[in-house]
Amino acid sequence: MREAIHNLEASKIREVANAGLGRDDVLAFWFGESDEVTPEVIRQAAIDSLQRGETFYAHNLGLPELREAIAGYTSKLHPKVDASRLAVTSGGVSALMLAVQALVDAGDEVVAVTPVWPNLTAQPAILGAVVRTVSLVPADGQWTLDLAALCKAVTPKTKLLIVNAPNNPTGWTMTREEQQAVLDHCRETGTWILADEVYERLYFEPSPAPSRLEADSPPGGQGEAHRGELDPNGCAPSFLDISRPDDRLVVTHSFSKSFLMTGWRLGWLVLPPALVEGIGKLIEFNTSCASVFTQRAAVVAIEHTAEITPRVVAHLKQCRDTLVPLLEALPGVQVAPAKGGMYAFFRLDGFGDSLELAKRLVVEAGLGLAPGNAFAPEAQGWLRWCFASKDPQRLVQGVERLKTWLSRQ
Repeated sequence: MREAIHNLEASKIREVANAGLGRDDVLAFWFGESDEVTPEVIRQAAIDSLQRGETFYAHNLGLPELREAIAGYTSKLHPKVDASRLAVTSGGVSALMLAVQALVDAGDEVVAVTPVWPNLTAQPAILGAVVRTVSLVPADGQWTLDLAALCKAVTPKTKLLIVNAPNNPTGWTMTREEQQAVLDHCRETGTWILADEVYERLYFEPSPAPSRLEADSPPGGQGEAHRGELDPNGCAPSFLDISRPDDRLVVTHSFSKSFLMTGWRLGWLVLPPALVEGIGKLIEFNTSCASVFTQRAAVVAIEHTAEITPRVVAHLKQCRDTLVPLLEALPGVQVAPAKGGMYAFFRLDGFGDSLELAKRLVVEAGLGLAPGNAFAPEAQGWLRWCFASKDPQRLVQGVERLKTWLSRQ
């Protein structure tokens, strides 16, 4: 076995989940997914496809009708993206790995903004890259970017910069100004940007710029969101809003989060035109293609975006606004409302190792959370709570369990 593979850390989140195996009394919030099933209209589309016998290979880059649907969906949120720049992948994680395979050689320098989902730093390490990290900085539970430190870390020797925003686990979201500064800097250094934007629709702040749907609506019309309200067509700031098609930028997306399709394993890449053919080759050598029936379901998901995604986002905001005040009321807790994503990332004063703390909470409190040090060493002492709960009362029950456990310490 290659040394890079041998040295990979096992998932600390899985380690905590394994501590709860066989226990049906644990309230589990450790994985990054909702406990709500995929909407029926999407499931039925897959069933219909299977009934038609669509069980064969598809084009490496995806069904033409799905690529066109994704192009239309993306172009309503951002400047126009042509279907010829898109590649459909077998999940968002596959999209990320394909991008890294396309861009990174062994020995190349890669910079990643952390804390972050560990796959993003593991993937370049698997390929033999030298991974350096720039940490977000916490203050009163809110994590922010040290832009000067990031620009200092990205030099002409840096082949790839990896940024996940809205961020898993912290909820940090890049501002438009930060994105522009990073893009300008990477243009100067010749560095590629891999932007993981899978949580862009799970955004709880006023939109930074009008979407294309809003721009086409009259003032005060249906497309205009009032300050403080969720914009049904909005999303977090994206590098797609400020980039050119030929920029050294790859953006990854997934159907998992905003369409409640985590188990379907379907994502996509937005690419510079020069990369599309090569990505098609890599898809052939990795997975050949995404399954046809899941792609048919994705087309229907996009057709029903207006009735699915705004409801998902509104419910997640309700969950966030249920959980965070309850956590804030506990003694010794540092937490701030996430601007995007589906996580409350919080610190418990007086506790050290996050992994051991998370294991204790499973065994002693029946509460399943993800340990902060699964995402970066600097997140030691923090815990991630996925608040994507179909029933917000589960969140209330979870806090009660944490409160009771803390009272015994």
